[in-house]
Amino acid sequence: MTRTESLLRVAAAYVLAFGVASAWLAWAPDTAWLWLDALVADVLATLVVFAASRWHRNSSFYDAYWSVLPPFLAGYWVLASGGAGDDARTALVLFVVFLWAVRLTANWVITFPGLHHEDWRYPMVREGAGRWELAADLVGIHLVPTFQVFLGLVPAYVALARPGRDVGWLDGIALLVGVGAVAIELVADGQMRRFIRTRPPGGVMDQGLWAWSRHPNYFGEISFWGSLALFGIAASPGDWWWLPVGVVAMVAMFLGASIPMMEKRSLERRPSYQDVIDRVPMLVPRPPRRAVS
Repeated sequence: MTRTESLLRVAAAYVLAFGVASAWLAWAPDTAWLWLDALVADVLATLVVFAASRWHRNSSFYDAYWSVLPPFLAGYWVLASGGAGDDARTALVLFVVFLWAVRLTANWVITFPGLHHEDWRYPMVREGAGRWELAADLVGIHLVPTFQVFLGLVPAYVALARPGRDVGWLDGIALLVGVGAVAIELVADGQMRRFIRTRPPGGVMDQGLWAWSRHPNYFGEISFWGSLALFGIAASPGDWWWLPVGVVAMVAMFLGASIPMMEKRSLERRPSYQDVIDRVPMLVPRPPRRAVS
């Protein structure tokens, strides 16, 4: 199967998934809460993507869902609430969400080799589950990330679909954090792609942003979700104590699963990566330590 055909199949699955979600939102009985309506639609769309993953025996069908879902839900909340949020804040939130989504989806398209390839972590999850591999695929690879993204979007719901405080200085900080996060991810991913094209055997990445953080792309991703939390707090300051829960979930995922798995694999394939671990901060960028001679 060619790369173009693979992209078309993924796109068709997503069109069907969001068609099912849109049909639910348009014609199914409403719940008492817009966030719950959106969550049900989100799960239904995820199930369609899961079915496509199983059909093609490739769970990487799900990968781009992470970035195309947020604009869909954000747009729904604005329309379904009749623009209940502050107009200026709504424009800022939508700008940050769409900027992030376009960049991340474009990066996925650029790096997607085709459906002959599957993210190396997915077979590990399925094989580790033994006879429960179907459940591990559905829950661990598809539904858990869906719920994590939804949790991260809850502050956007508060900012977009509920009346709140007028736009203010905290919205400006949220905008700077969000745009900065996208810029960090854009630069980091571009640097990594260039390094991979010219990497010598056994070479490890410790250049550019990667000299200041071993995972600057993950730092940018966490910062994006942090910007949404700030927008939510700006709209509803009294909810400051729970709105960052989505950011906490993202940090837990990266620190507890994604980063350890990536670093273990890097060490197995390139033992010299230990030098990078010794010198370069894991996540939050700062100047690297000097190499020990």
